[in-house]
Amino acid sequence: MPHAMPNVVVVGAQWGDEGKGKVVDLLTEHAQVVVRFQGGNNAGHTLVVGNQKTVLHLIPSGILHPGKTCIIGNGCVLDPTVLMKEIDGLRARGLLQDSTQLLISEHAHVICPWHKHLDGLREKARGGGAIGTTGRGIGPAYEDKVARRGVRVRDLLDADRLRRRVKERLPAALEEIALLARQAKADEPLLDPEAIVSEYAVLGSRIRDFVGDASIFLAEQVRKGTRILFEGAQGTLLDIDHGTYPYVTSSNTVAGNAAVGSGLGPTAIDRVMGITKAYTTRVGGGPFPTELTDETGERLRKVGDEFGATTGRPRRCGWLDTVVLRYAVRVNGLWGLALTKLDVLSGLETLKVCTGYELEGKKVLELPGDLDELSRVTPVYEELSGWEQRLAGARTLEDLPANALKYVRRVEETVGVPVVCISVGAERGETILLSNPFRA
Repeated sequence: MPHAMPNVVVVGAQWGDEGKGKVVDLLTEHAQVVVRFQGGNNAGHTLVVGNQKTVLHLIPSGILHPGKTCIIGNGCVLDPTVLMKEIDGLRARGLLQDSTQLLISEHAHVICPWHKHLDGLREKARGGGAIGTTGRGIGPAYEDKVARRGVRVRDLLDADRLRRRVKERLPAALEEIALLARQAKADEPLLDPEAIVSEYAVLGSRIRDFVGDASIFLAEQVRKGTRILFEGAQGTLLDIDHGTYPYVTSSNTVAGNAAVGSGLGPTAIDRVMGITKAYTTRVGGGPFPTELTDETGERLRKVGDEFGATTGRPRRCGWLDTVVLRYAVRVNGLWGLALTKLDVLSGLETLKVCTGYELEGKKVLELPGDLDELSRVTPVYEELSGWEQRLAGARTLEDLPANALKYVRRVEETVGVPVVCISVGAERGETILLSNPFRA
């Protein structure tokens, strides 16, 4: 029997940092369970509620709502030190007082100290060819998972088993760390296996009450008709299979992974909402066809506060790229788009939207799969008139300036799916929700 209520996946439609946290926070009001299905603390969701800013890296942003259950799925990699810092910070504010509000999959993999050292030293050793990872150990943790030598959350609950896992993996990791340290001309870190076991066993005891089988829990929620919101991290173009490889993250960020990373079948998912800024940003290396390195790019960075919530790194900024968005529509099966940071464009006399590329004299309408080709394309722009008015007070389409509404409509026409949500400011209430995916 099919489930009665729609379940919704929210994914980034660009290179991450699209404002997923705010949209998830908004939609959580209509959901009962919120699931994070991939990534680790390389992602950062910034939420502004009542002038209070909250940055979360692991726990789903739905935790700010009372009476909701948040889940960290098996597809995530988890740094227990960062997790406990988030838990303690939320509890200090009177949140997360009940352990039933958070469920951590016992099958999620753990980021260990050697993962973080490997990540940082590899980037240093690459020099000018660095990928731009956050250095949080995400990639090496996923490598150990795929190589079937990883530490899982359930291992933290048994000190003897944890000791076996650490002693099986650490010697080879130390060999690579020593080699990388020599290549990068960096100090070689000292990692003591017993110290790691002791620290992580304590962390395991602290999170024990939150750990369980998320797949069984979610299957029961589907059977009961509970509304479930699946929250992705990063963005479509950072997907390990479908992104601008190798300048990608180490997990699948697209909507299809919501099922795999949470332990449900694909028929449990009904709608996928993509999130895009009204312009484009990315962090780290890799091709970026619409990047602006002039005063306009600097203005977007400053007005949009385009600095990483996790790393503080300045983001590269450029005009909206609808070639990228059409690609995201295809690989995610998007039902609709949430357009964020439309307010950042206020005050610009002329706006540009990339509708295609040119490559060696030929027009290109689909995202090239070859990275070298993507780095050589020239964006084809369509110009639109800007607007002066601030948008923070807009709550309906009628409240938008005529040119802002034209911009939204042109995005819809070019991308091929409707804009169902528009963010006009950082605050939770500064949003125009045109179509609720849980009710549409």
